[in-house]
Amino acid sequence: MANENQKDQLHVFFFPFLGHGHMILTVDMAQLFASRGVRATIITTPLNLPLISRSLQESTALGLAINLVAIKFPYAEAGLPEGCENADSISSQDMFQIFIKATTMLQEPLEQLLQEHRPDCLIAGWLYPWATDSAAKFGIPRIVFHGTGFFPLCVGESIALHQPYKDVVSDTDPFVIPNLPGIEIQMTRMVLPPYLVTDEDTSIAKVFKAAAQSEVTRFGVVVNSFYELEGIYADHYKKVLRRRAWSIGPVSLCNRDSKEKSYRGKRASIDAHDCSKWLDSKKPNSVVYICFGSSTDFTEHQLRGIAMGLEACGQNFIWVVRERKKNEEERGARGQDQGQGWLPEGFEKRMEGKCLIIRGWAPQVLILEHESVGGFVTHCGWNSILEGVSAGVPMVTWPVFAEQFYNEKLVTQVLRIGVSVGTKKWVPVVGDYVEKKAIMKAVKEIMEGEEAEEMRNRAKKLARMAREAVEEGGSSYSDFNSLIEELKGLSN
Repeated sequence: MANENQKDQLHVFFFPFLGHGHMILTVDMAQLFASRGVRATIITTPLNLPLISRSLQESTALGLAINLVAIKFPYAEAGLPEGCENADSISSQDMFQIFIKATTMLQEPLEQLLQEHRPDCLIAGWLYPWATDSAAKFGIPRIVFHGTGFFPLCVGESIALHQPYKDVVSDTDPFVIPNLPGIEIQMTRMVLPPYLVTDEDTSIAKVFKAAAQSEVTRFGVVVNSFYELEGIYADHYKKVLRRRAWSIGPVSLCNRDSKEKSYRGKRASIDAHDCSKWLDSKKPNSVVYICFGSSTDFTEHQLRGIAMGLEACGQNFIWVVRERKKNEEERGARGQDQGQGWLPEGFEKRMEGKCLIIRGWAPQVLILEHESVGGFVTHCGWNSILEGVSAGVPMVTWPVFAEQFYNEKLVTQVLRIGVSVGTKKWVPVVGDYVEKKAIMKAVKEIMEGEEAEEMRNRAKKLARMAREAVEEGGSSYSDFNSLIEELKGLSN
């Protein structure tokens, strides 16, 4: 009887890109689908399996139908060191190109699983352009997820299509993003990905072009966003750029209780209860939370600068410092000192009681939602942006690479819930250097004064809208329902 029921149940395969941010988002999506009676299967590789299974502990305990399947990662064939199964462990652009090449070798094992399980749909990361052909072989729709929002999708499409960066003389001259609705957005060549502004036909450029081409033939796109946040860009993406898309976010809100939130991602480097206890001792809106995601790997020189900026601003703060990658050769080439420690002498003693430094992974959603947190210094990864919006906190934007400079424009100019720290260059992994004074100034702008209060009020309003969007009858709830009904229709 159970098998008969399973046969009638819509079955969706999830195949995320192998990076922590993408996998966390996929787990949230799978939980969302499973909560509506869909059978979900997440495909990953053996070393990434523990991250996903840990995040699913509470969901599986509640009886949600989510399965995990691992496929072998091709180290030897690609020429990668053993254990390199996650993009966040990559320490150079050259190795990232090899990593991307290795992911193309996952096509055959994925197709074997499609043959064996015969799911009704494949939701795959956008950096797997070949997944569209794989789904077509088995007569099922392939849905793309980028892990980003409508605004950055529209900006990226406009830049690729119209190439406005070719109309300026220098890298620092601003150009206007053409054919974009809403307010005028300006950028410079310095914040664009190098593969985009050069004519070099690198392997990365080829993959990105193939990904863009595969979007034309795929079934549609699921977007971790909600209509009230960026409606004019959602309309532009669907009606002007003629892309099929469904808003289903913020997906992090599917984690309802503190236990679910604390299990998201890796095992936290601090006990969630201890973290909450520290926050409980602070006044409302008096703590700044600083986190730069799972990919950024600042130099010791930059970390010391951040520490001095935070000390100078005089605020309580929680600072998440990720485990360092071993990339000393690159740091040396940049002329930055090594091995001298990344905290100024006596810093932790001077900051005792005012700061909490978390080395490794933090329960970010739990922290952001605490009433003591009044600001968020972020690298502008889309997951973090949405989590900050959902928590209703103003942000200091500190983009590093990828589409993060596009996201910064949304936060600071469109939504007006943040201020820029002033990064001017797209520098993968290690980021552009920021002076102590700029850090201090930006943090004070979101924490003190009338303008900070206005930003906070706008952020709180968006947080209410985010929660309403995912509740029954809300914009994301309804959009998600229409997607499920369409998939059910195709599977019959």
